[in-house]
Amino acid sequence: MSTSFYPLASLSQIESTPSKEDGIPADLEEDLRAYGCKLIHEAGILLNQKQVAVAAAQIIFQRFWYVTSMKQFGVGDVGMGALYLASKLEECTLRIRDLINVYDLLLQRATHSLDKNSGKAFKYVPMSYFGNTFYDLKDALVVAEMQVLKRLGFNVQVVLPYGTLINYMRVLGLISHKEACSRAWGYLNDALQTPVYALYQVPTIVSAAILLTVRHLNISLPSAPPNCWWELFDTSWEDLWSVCGYVMRLYRKRSTEDMNRIVGMISKTEVRKWLEANTQNPISPLRKSIHPPG
Repeated sequence: MSTSFYPLASLSQIESTPSKEDGIPADLEEDLRAYGCKLIHEAGILLNQKQVAVAAAQIIFQRFWYVTSMKQFGVGDVGMGALYLASKLEECTLRIRDLINVYDLLLQRATHSLDKNSGKAFKYVPMSYFGNTFYDLKDALVVAEMQVLKRLGFNVQVVLPYGTLINYMRVLGLISHKEACSRAWGYLNDALQTPVYALYQVPTIVSAAILLTVRHLNISLPSAPPNCWWELFDTSWEDLWSVCGYVMRLYRKRSTEDMNRIVGMISKTEVRKWLEANTQNPISPLRKSIHPPG
């Protein structure tokens, strides 16, 4: 990863992620990343964790998948480790037991959603602290935190976009527009479920959130060359539009089958099963006929 004030993925990492090299399609990897960030967000709410820690955890989580494949580590485990690590970095630490309890609840609820024939409302069954589940999750959390630090080279510095957004809204004369500020803030939070914080500088991401906001609220800003408002913030239109595309893809409708597939691939075991069932044999029938055995 390249480094400026914070690490960004290199071109080679973007073109061919480790998960893609292992046979996971780009759209599926993107959906699994988003679902892992959603779990982090939900866990943060249930734990009353500070937003800065939850946001930092999602950014670290996204960076991790540019150096490691989902075939090696589960989305749920890495999300849990990233949240625990980010809580330390932001000096609002969590108890391991509390974090494990919350993730156990979220995983049980995800498993229940896959059971189409249950017909019953979800009811959480607390784990036994003397059973294997607690110690398995604890081991997974510790290993995930260690692997995140190791594979990112301990370069886990995160720059959050919220202060930059306030400054940009003030420059553009939108700071008093409460709906615009609220919507732009929401787009920045939604963008945490995409890889953009590992791909683009913060000014570009903030400018994209403002662009989406003014488009949806029909707010007029100078957009004709040579007086384009985003050029005030050293942002190119191509990068701006690309970030907007990442964010808007989050809102596309997904089929029930696709959602169940994503939920069912939280662990590396399920990812490997999916790869075994869907990866084609590297030796084609034509090649076999040309080069028969023996």
